[in-house]
Amino acid sequence: MGFCHSCWLACLSILLALSGEYPLVLVDSASDHKQLEEGPVINITKHLSFPDFILNNNPRIVHDVRLLGSAKFSNEKGVLQIPGESLAVDLRHQAGRALYSSPIRLLDPNTKTPASFETTFAFQLNNATNLGSDTGQGGSGLAFIIVPDEFTVGRSGPWLAMLNDACEENYKAVAVEFDTHRSPGFGDPNDNHVGINLGSIISSRTFNASDVDVVLNDGLVHRAWISYDGTRRWLDIRLGSAKEDDPLKPIFSEPLDLSPFLKEYMFVGFSASTGNLTQIHNVLSWNFTSQSKAFLRIPSTETCESKILVDNETTKSARTEPTGSFLIFLAVVALVLAVLLSLFLNSKRRRDKSSNVVVLPEIKQRPTPPNKPRRFTLSEISTATRCFSELEVLGSDARGIYYRGKLSNGCQVAVKRCSAQFLNSQGLDRRRLLKEIGTISRLRHPNLLSIRGWCQDNREIMVVYDFFINGSLDKWLFGAGVLPWTRRFKVVKDVAEALSFLHSKQLAHKNMKTSSVFLDVSFRAVLGDFGFVLSGNDSRQFEAAVSQKIDVFDFGVFVLEVIAGRSRLDSEVEQKERDLLDFAWRMHEMDEKVKVVDGRMGSVVNLKQAIRVLEIGLLCTLNESRGRPSMEEVVEFLSMEVPLPELPPSRPVALFPYNSTTGLCSGYSCAPFK
Repeated sequence: MGFCHSCWLACLSILLALSGEYPLVLVDSASDHKQLEEGPVINITKHLSFPDFILNNNPRIVHDVRLLGSAKFSNEKGVLQIPGESLAVDLRHQAGRALYSSPIRLLDPNTKTPASFETTFAFQLNNATNLGSDTGQGGSGLAFIIVPDEFTVGRSGPWLAMLNDACEENYKAVAVEFDTHRSPGFGDPNDNHVGINLGSIISSRTFNASDVDVVLNDGLVHRAWISYDGTRRWLDIRLGSAKEDDPLKPIFSEPLDLSPFLKEYMFVGFSASTGNLTQIHNVLSWNFTSQSKAFLRIPSTETCESKILVDNETTKSARTEPTGSFLIFLAVVALVLAVLLSLFLNSKRRRDKSSNVVVLPEIKQRPTPPNKPRRFTLSEISTATRCFSELEVLGSDARGIYYRGKLSNGCQVAVKRCSAQFLNSQGLDRRRLLKEIGTISRLRHPNLLSIRGWCQDNREIMVVYDFFINGSLDKWLFGAGVLPWTRRFKVVKDVAEALSFLHSKQLAHKNMKTSSVFLDVSFRAVLGDFGFVLSGNDSRQFEAAVSQKIDVFDFGVFVLEVIAGRSRLDSEVEQKERDLLDFAWRMHEMDEKVKVVDGRMGSVVNLKQAIRVLEIGLLCTLNESRGRPSMEEVVEFLSMEVPLPELPPSRPVALFPYNSTTGLCSGYSCAPFK
């Protein structure tokens, strides 16, 4: 009705003009495109002060500071923690952010002049006191961040929760990181450095914290001073003890233009993360002040004088005869009134018809968070997959058929419908299967495929996953195209991190193969299609002892397939090369491992890197008692910094740690080794 209200106002103004009470003023439309003149300059200042984070002293902290991921307030210690110590059951692979809840103006969009700001904060990086002795100590580090939104949480591990794979390439962000873990892939110089990050996780400049006699993770309270002069484009970073007022010697003091990495309004705060190693990142106090310049806008002289026409003759003519545009306007008003009248009459008829209809009360369902895994009804799954149409089939294996589906909210999903043969296999405990599905669905990791929910009735069990439009890895490895080495190497590292995370939770995947790895639009690899349980005659105690070792073995064969670009058993190659695992070991014996590398990648492949990854894959196929590494060790090997154990000169006599006659083999591990 807002449109009609404005129409009536327009009609009223015209009628008044025609009646002679008020003259009709016409404004040249070309004046809309003229720039307004600049008025006086004003300063916009924002000041934040958090002397501590004790909720009793300042209850508004919970409104002023937005916590994301694993960030928590510790009221007992009066600090902001990432991750919160309450999560200390397992602090590995945690990521969190704490941001001031309102955006701050940090860039003049017209002059592209960044705001000046100063911030100082006291922080402490220490190890959790209630972790088990088997958990490594140390962590990734803390970062002061300036980001464009208040809902994104970056990846854990060396990403420091600053960025994730969903961030666009031109992601506007600025960070000063205090890094306590060396990540060679990101160009880190050591495990005690300060870095400046401009729209990237890779620091553009790094500085050794030891140069100012600071050890970041020594458990002491340190203070950082960061100041930026927007007019001069000059950044100054100082680091010292919390007892110092302001260190004389800056760790960095040079010109730096931040404007390409800023938007007009940004959010400021902190981010931190842990990987396989853990530590608590505490922020004890924080002050922030920003000052930006803005111009008041006033109408120009041209707009005020030249473009406003008050012409008596024009006014008189307007009083005597209506113009063509006025007649068109009246026609439009009449048409709008006719349409509104028609809509009103139709709605009245529908109300009259529906008055005789008996409306049954709706069944109220308890609302659930949008991303929380839930139980789906069979009718929901049937509707999503168009009654399990053959056109929606994505693939199948011995355990079930996979369908593409679309939920009522528009989200695309992949549905695994367990086969009757699998569900009726001897010894299968359906309650245990559902319990495992529930356990896996609660896990969250950037390289694990999220489970949206499950469906169960008397005969059916189905699992609902997120759908990835790029499909599974095997389609890219064994199809017509050629996946470049850089993406293959990233896939191997992503899958290794996912398995390492699962094993750290005392879980196993049990179905590790190329078709269980899926690629998103940025070719980030996620591990899904979990095995959940072994075959029917397994024992829980035995499974707990070997299932993670099976994952490592299967991962080794998976690595060989990624490097070679073909499946383990390929009938299209010569007889002596059909078994990829057997072929890779023979090439190792002959010191010709380069022959295993997929030749379709051409000369752009990093052969030295590819051979090292191939050797890691062969290590994973060793006997458990003869040097088979854990997935945590594999992740370290893939960092390309830790030296590899020496491979035996010839292939082992037996590659699998137990007798396959028990029937517990699954996936690659059951395949015969010649």
